[in-house]
Amino acid sequence: MISSTIRNILRIILGLFMMLAGIGHLTFQRIEFQAQVPMWLPQHPIFVDFVVLASGAIEIVFGLSLIFLKKYKPQVGMALALFFIIIFPGNISQYMNGIDAFGLDTDQKRMTRLFFQPVLIIWVLWATNSFNYYFNKKKNNAKKHI
Repeated sequence: MISSTIRNILRIILGLFMMLAGIGHLTFQRIEFQAQVPMWLPQHPIFVDFVVLASGAIEIVFGLSLIFLKKYKPQVGMALALFFIIIFPGNISQYMNGIDAFGLDTDQKRMTRLFFQPVLIIWVLWATNSFNYYFNKKKNNAKKHI
């Protein structure tokens, strides 16, 4: 009971963070997020802006989904964990290229930021109960084949 309450609170907090980050992509942090677009992607300003706007819209959808799609929270959690993995190269690019954004103005700060991505992945998978969903689904599928 307490565990599910904590999971729900953390799921909703993460949903709110995702919505705020998404809104930031579209408005007040747009330039900062443009600095996160990996250097190995085309650096044409229109393309970079498209990446920022699209990822912002996706983050807003994930935030709303975390909060309101309770029936699908394990699936949303797994999809968001995958999204966190997909966008991780932006953080690596920021570190490798010494890009100042979001107050990350030293290599040490940028390196420290890299260690928070796994925390976000574990957070979303735990808060949405995706671990149990995945392993129970796998166990149930194995029973069907026996």
